[in-house]
Amino acid sequence: MSFCFPSPAKLNLFLYITGQREDGYHLLQTLFQFLDYGDTLTITPREDGIINLLTPVEGVANEDNLIIRAARLLQQETQCLAGADISIDKILPMGGGLGGGSSNAATVLLALNHLWRTQVNIERLAEMGLSLGADVPIFVHGHSAFAEGVGEKLFPVSIPKKWFLVIHPGVSIPTPLIFCDPNLKRDSLKRPLEQLLSTPFSNDCETIARKRFPEVEQLLSWLLQYAPSRLTGTGACVFAEFDTESAARHVLSLVPEGLCGFVARGVNISPLHRMLSEQAEIS
Repeated sequence: MSFCFPSPAKLNLFLYITGQREDGYHLLQTLFQFLDYGDTLTITPREDGIINLLTPVEGVANEDNLIIRAARLLQQETQCLAGADISIDKILPMGGGLGGGSSNAATVLLALNHLWRTQVNIERLAEMGLSLGADVPIFVHGHSAFAEGVGEKLFPVSIPKKWFLVIHPGVSIPTPLIFCDPNLKRDSLKRPLEQLLSTPFSNDCETIARKRFPEVEQLLSWLLQYAPSRLTGTGACVFAEFDTESAARHVLSLVPEGLCGFVARGVNISPLHRMLSEQAEIS
């Protein structure tokens, strides 16, 4: 039997870089919110321990794909003898700043922990996820959160549920390109969450993305005519926030030809966690 699991997108509503560790990782303060929009993973459990990715990503070896790595990590951690065939309906762009790969890895950890009945607790799953990527723990925990450190120190918060228009500028921005830029702002003042929430949100990566990618600069300049707009993560996607779905969809209808976008609701509980909670109640 096959099972489908959502793998939602996230937005960084703000992102400030407060320093850099000796190992090169950047210290930050950021506010994560999930969207009711994302990829879908279909998983068919196996009994022979084999992990198959039935929908390879062009340019990414299966063994390097976070989906495979997450599945194998859970296998090794639990000495589980089961396996799985996994396919993905991929709609989140790579290099878009929406957390697609991290979300996929978290969905695999949570879904296989459920299907294989390996009973790893959420804190340990998050620790395992951190070894795969800095953003994986937020998806494992599944609640909108304020994050510090390299993104692993999470403090759940409830955020007003805005509507968002998210647009991809047609370029992919590798995260290392932004974080390695010598002109990246790395000295934002570390502030308490209450102060951050009471001041206009911004993203320290945005200046570099706009400077290095004219497509991002042009799109943000256009979008700012209609609503507060920012880069998410290290890009390349930009987003605008609205109070109503109709307002967001109106601006979507005006998006310049050749660009792809979508409208989604911000949510505080990950769609994956909602689904797993509902299944737990039924069982």
